[in-house]
Amino acid sequence: MNEARQDKREHSQFTLLADRRFGPLFATQFLGAFNDNLFKNALVVLLTFQAASWTRLDASLLANLAAGLFILPFFLFSATAGQLADKFDKALLARLTKILEVAIILLAGVGFALESLVLLLAALFLLGLQSTLFGPVKYAILPQHLRPDELVGGNALVEAGTFVAILLGTLGGGLLAGLEGGTAWITGVSLLVAWLGYLASRGIPHAPAPEPALRINPNPLTETWRCIGFARADHSVFLSILAISWFWLYGALFLAQFPAYTKSVLGGGEGMVTLLLAVFSVGVGGGSLLCEKLSRHKVETALVPLGALGMTLSGLDFAWASMGRAPAGEVLPLAVLLGQGSTWRLLLDLLLLGASGGLYCVPLYALVQQRSHPGHRARIIAANNILNALFMVAGALGAVALLAGGLGIPALFALAAGVNGLIALCLCTVVPGFIRRGLICLGLRRE
Repeated sequence: MNEARQDKREHSQFTLLADRRFGPLFATQFLGAFNDNLFKNALVVLLTFQAASWTRLDASLLANLAAGLFILPFFLFSATAGQLADKFDKALLARLTKILEVAIILLAGVGFALESLVLLLAALFLLGLQSTLFGPVKYAILPQHLRPDELVGGNALVEAGTFVAILLGTLGGGLLAGLEGGTAWITGVSLLVAWLGYLASRGIPHAPAPEPALRINPNPLTETWRCIGFARADHSVFLSILAISWFWLYGALFLAQFPAYTKSVLGGGEGMVTLLLAVFSVGVGGGSLLCEKLSRHKVETALVPLGALGMTLSGLDFAWASMGRAPAGEVLPLAVLLGQGSTWRLLLDLLLLGASGGLYCVPLYALVQQRSHPGHRARIIAANNILNALFMVAGALGAVALLAGGLGIPALFALAAGVNGLIALCLCTVVPGFIRRGLICLGLRRE
């Protein structure tokens, strides 16, 4: 019995955090995601409230420009990043990207000191580039360092850590931007986090290049198409990438509406927006960490339709519960909103939506890593990042068009959840034995 308990501890995903094969990589990616969102949100807040002293451009235009500049490198350089990660040692690339991050923050500090909007936006673009370069490294290195029975747990920790880092970075950026001398605080904290990320990256074990003789193709268009071709070579891998991209579209669509939704539907303020973001992030993290237990340390595809079904039902109930609300004429304090029973229903729906998303995406990431050809794995991850960005941009443009056409935010949520329901039905037909495997995962049936 003691041996069984010891074996269980050894196979727990949390033991990976203390393992050199995973711990330094986790710390590196966590600090990077935190820093990206801290700087991005701090800059958006400053542009919103101080743009008049820096430029004549409208603040809302600047906020959207900032978001676009951060995501643009994923389209332009993901294919190149994939080639680099297949050609060179991934641990070395991780350290180089962290050194680049330190240099970018120093550039941002100069931009703050000179109140130069051009330098600050350039720094934001370069941070997007740095994230683009690190993306294929982060996911392609996991199968090199982790055993097959650790792959789901490792991906779960990465996804959970990413969403927690996004939440904390977003909150931290807003807080620092509101301080007296906020630009100095933003620069100092970002620089410290970047340096800590570099120190963490030095502990990542070597990950030899699978294709050291690869010739780099500098053309992003042809190489992007080639990366997508590598992904399409395996039908299950390409379907998984499309499914992951849909998750990012679906989640980003909800998150993007939270400020307007809180104001026009709930009648709340910034505190409620933060709470919605926190509940969703905690849900994704919890659902991700639950994957290892439900899947019994293996890539379990039955969790994907199960997660999609949960995303549909919770999304539909969230939309339904929102449709009957009439906001007050003034902004309601967070305590007043939490005193309403309907608010707790919305928060529970959002928690379940996030948890279902974690169940949905973690097995997909693990499947892509497991079934990708080792020599092309990083470029396949790059194709995934490109399609993720494309889906999110398409979803944002579609949401803007629908809202401009008169569709309400709750109706937009309902429409997205309905489309997700169709995808869930498709997954039930694609994944063999879904019902049987799903019951086994939930402990309602024996193998």
